[in-house]
Amino acid sequence: MTIIEKLEAKEAVIGIVGLGYVGFPLLLAYAANGYRCIGFDVDQHKIDHIKAGKGYIDHIDTSALKTAVDDGIIDATLDFARISDVDAVIICVPTPLNRHLEPDLSYVTGTMDSIAPHLRKGQIVSLESTTYPGTSEEELRPRIEAQGLIIGEDIFLVYSPEREDPGNPDFSSRNIPKVVGGVTTACSEAGMALYGSAISSVVPVSSTQVAEFTKLLENIYRAVNIGLVNELKVVADKMGIDIWEVIDAAATKPFGFKAFYPGPGLGGHCIPIDPFYLTWKAREYGIHTRFIELAGEINRMMPQYVVGRTIDALNAAKKSVNGSRILIMGLAYKSDIDDMRESPAFELMDLLTKQGGEIDYFDPHLPTIMPTREHSHWTGKKSIIWNQENVSSYDAVIIATNHQLFDLQQLVDWVDLIIDTRNAMKGMEGLASIVKA
Repeated sequence: MTIIEKLEAKEAVIGIVGLGYVGFPLLLAYAANGYRCIGFDVDQHKIDHIKAGKGYIDHIDTSALKTAVDDGIIDATLDFARISDVDAVIICVPTPLNRHLEPDLSYVTGTMDSIAPHLRKGQIVSLESTTYPGTSEEELRPRIEAQGLIIGEDIFLVYSPEREDPGNPDFSSRNIPKVVGGVTTACSEAGMALYGSAISSVVPVSSTQVAEFTKLLENIYRAVNIGLVNELKVVADKMGIDIWEVIDAAATKPFGFKAFYPGPGLGGHCIPIDPFYLTWKAREYGIHTRFIELAGEINRMMPQYVVGRTIDALNAAKKSVNGSRILIMGLAYKSDIDDMRESPAFELMDLLTKQGGEIDYFDPHLPTIMPTREHSHWTGKKSIIWNQENVSSYDAVIIATNHQLFDLQQLVDWVDLIIDTRNAMKGMEGLASIVKA
């Protein structure tokens, strides 16, 4: 029986490598469609939670997880030797940048080195991690072929970029269209069958390179437009104009305009990182991606801009940042989720601490700061308890992320100074002085 026949008969076993914000919901999606699944990760915490039928990401519905585990539909393991037990291997591991803003593919290559010895004929290997065009051909293909397997005949290699929008109630792994590109025609056909078995819409493209470039374009589009409105925010502030009102007015145009909004910086695993994968790769072809790099420069500047606005606001109140108690509201990079990857709130905390500020945070979605790659010094710090006595003791409060759980009326009644980076206080009235930043 071929892999496509196995998928059509729902006899294929799906292996998901990397059980984070991308891999975990994908595991649940395949299980919900009747496929037996094995999740692979190096984090014992995640494996233990899955085996116990418990979720570990707030916004993901895990109501069916325990039943699927009890019924033997879902399993999870640290043992990569069990790769030989699955028919499809979907890789969902991080692809960060190093300190020089260059791609760090160590998670991808390390994963492939762990997987490769256990690959066998008839399997599909799909990479979902965001990366530069050419990664599948240049990094994965040689490692697979080193096992004596012929791509397109013995084994099928595809690239299908992850598309997740954490916390979005309308879109999930099951209904977000999936772009799929294969190394060969046979690989593409296998990839289409793999994703068509669990996802409502699959979009074929001509190669893995096109699929890899597609993901970068999606996030560069957002990064550049956010960089534009962030730059315009600075100009508007100098002119005494509310950029939020300007954007709302422009958004009434029914064609030719899509609203993007400013903020304290970019967060999440995609938008702050992905554009630089193309910037790096473009240098190989002698091309300088000025537009992308300028947008990145502007977006990376925004935490410093917010800190500058905070300093000015405290000075106006005859206070110094040095010695002031400052509360950051919202540690997650976007509203109503528990994802703090690349959150600009960390940069705000670092910059204000260097200025002598005493920094705390409040985020009911993140009661304790877990280890991060770049901000490990904040590990273990806990969110404050929300009450009037605590909150009113701060000299300034910075709204970095606007969660629906926040009681903004209490905030504006309890504190003297609010630095609002998200237009959260629009229309609010109270005792506080509100500064948009």
